[in-house]
Amino acid sequence: MSARVGIGYDSHRLAADRPLILGGVEIPYELGLSGHSDADVLTHAIIDAILGAAGAGDIGRHFPPSEERWRDADSIELLGAVLEKVGGSVVNVDATVICEQPPIGPHREAIEARLGDATGAPVSVKATTNEGLGAIGRGEGIAAIAVALFEPAG
Repeated sequence: MSARVGIGYDSHRLAADRPLILGGVEIPYELGLSGHSDADVLTHAIIDAILGAAGAGDIGRHFPPSEERWRDADSIELLGAVLEKVGGSVVNVDATVICEQPPIGPHREAIEARLGDATGAPVSVKATTNEGLGAIGRGEGIAAIAVALFEPAG
């Protein structure tokens, strides 16, 4: 079988009293993301892109928020579990974080390195704003979209 492409998307609300984790890196900011796990929207989007390319469902199917064992889970560990489940290998990942604040640029290299180590593949991370439009534009949350090229085993 030849390489396959998957697309992933995730968004979470910003909330007080939570760390902001993006791509497995803690970003200094006064708000974090609300969610059952660590709410790492970037890693969640990448997980969904890989699962989509592998034809293996989505993150909610594998790690349902109804299960307490996934509360505050480290999304990089979830990514590792997904890679073990689907076999094969990630060829590359391209992702975009969508937020008004905080700036992602100063953390880009650390995020790309962390995700590259976790996937075993080159990861490109970009950032953009929503130009003040909608909930993301009002600074109420952060979203991410990712595309992964995946080579199935065998």
